[in-house]
Amino acid sequence: MKLLPYAIVVVFLALIAFTVIYLSKKIIYIFGIESTRLVYITFSLLPLIFMVVSGVFTNATGMIGHILYKTASVTMGIYLFVLLSFLVADGIGIFVKLKPSTFGLIGFGLAFCITLFGYWRGASIQITPMTIPMEGLTKKVKAVHLTDIHIGHFRTNGFLQEVIEKTNAQNPDVVLITGDYLDSEYALKEKYFEPLKQIKAPVYFVDGNHDHATNMDSIYSLMKKVGVHVLENEKATFGELQIAGLTHMLADRNSFDMHASDEKPTMDEVLPTLKMIKERPTILLHHAPNGIKYANEHGIDLYLTGHTHAGQIFPFNFVANMIFDYNRGLHDYNGTKILVSEGIGTFGPPFRLGTKSEIIALDLIPKH
Repeated sequence: MKLLPYAIVVVFLALIAFTVIYLSKKIIYIFGIESTRLVYITFSLLPLIFMVVSGVFTNATGMIGHILYKTASVTMGIYLFVLLSFLVADGIGIFVKLKPSTFGLIGFGLAFCITLFGYWRGASIQITPMTIPMEGLTKKVKAVHLTDIHIGHFRTNGFLQEVIEKTNAQNPDVVLITGDYLDSEYALKEKYFEPLKQIKAPVYFVDGNHDHATNMDSIYSLMKKVGVHVLENEKATFGELQIAGLTHMLADRNSFDMHASDEKPTMDEVLPTLKMIKERPTILLHHAPNGIKYANEHGIDLYLTGHTHAGQIFPFNFVANMIFDYNRGLHDYNGTKILVSEGIGTFGPPFRLGTKSEIIALDLIPKH
């Protein structure tokens, strides 16, 4: 387990090296460039520069940092789409001999189309309806699960207003938010919390890793100010439901998660302290889909989570599938249901490819 972070770094650097060499060769081929050294240097520096810039300015509050972050993030997305498009053109070239100009036309044309589609896909919020029977319920409860809204550099009040309107349209009895409300200090302002007052149901919130990286205390304060119930390793009661909420944490001391601190309590340590009543229908809110066995041990009926974005952009959905036991959708673990939302917003590049931005509308019904 201790070697996992290093393995991830090695694989990542190897993939970057491949893209640098591959894209450099293709640009040289398309444009017939004779001075190749400059091309290799450019493509070696581009991904590194934009990753550093996006990392440094993630929490930028000023306009210059905001612009730099957005530019770097969009460029990283386009870089990936050009890579994918050139690979497709190479695939076509196996069957049909392509001139350099034709190869370039196909590659850049496809990249342009994918970029537009990916942006549209990332900004289009879908409603995912789901019915889940729960032991102990005597009447239906309509709940809406929101997660990974990522208000920040790309998603602001217009996007948030759409989320709220679509949420209210489901006529929920309760709304459950499982973290990453913000992804940047750029949005750490009251105006990005005030619209939550429009939600026509009680709202429960637990934090995510990006909330922690932004400013957890301020987010808690602003959430409470607009009437949101913040759950910090505690449980609440809503009608017949018992709602347990955990801060973003590791499953146990043997777990690895680059986004969770190993200096804070873990799920196996905190869950026993909540003293859940196992006979009551219970929902667990936690940002990341880990620690399912501990949830099951403590009588959790439904575990709501997010964090993965389902990989957000192809081919990272396959990477996410390898990292997370549960990457998207509804699963069952010894009677405990775990529902992993693909999230509403995006982080980094404002694109989605092979995934969706979703609000989950839940009908929790008595189990017969």
